[in-house]
Amino acid sequence: QVQVVESGGGLVQAGGSLRLSCAASGTIFRLISMGWYRQAPGNQRELVARINSGGGTDYADSVKGRFTISRENAKNTVYLQMNNLKPEESAVYYCNAYAYTTIAEWDSYWGQGTQVTVSS
Repeated sequence: QVQVVESGGGLVQAGGSLRLSCAASGTIFRLISMGWYRQAPGNQRELVARINSGGGTDYADSVKGRFTISRENAKNTVYLQMNNLKPEESAVYYCNAYAYTTIAEWDSYWGQGTQVTVSS
């Protein structure tokens, strides 16, 4: 019963910025962590950034210093601020949420993805 919905993707020029949003909803007892992953055609899906309930973050080396992940726990919403975007970062960006649906049960949930295209 957990749904994950992304928004904010689009077309941006190289060097530009974009902010992605992701909201988790449904039967959520406790949200453990949320993160962003991306996958370009022919490539493996990779972690971009992740944040846990305590505010701890994890970033891919390639985006450190340019991307910032943040979270509004009360709204089960996570954001990804992407600055100085590069053409090679064009990909479908997916939001993932790890959540307890009850005191004893948890699972991982994926959104449908949002397309980010960075032009030269």
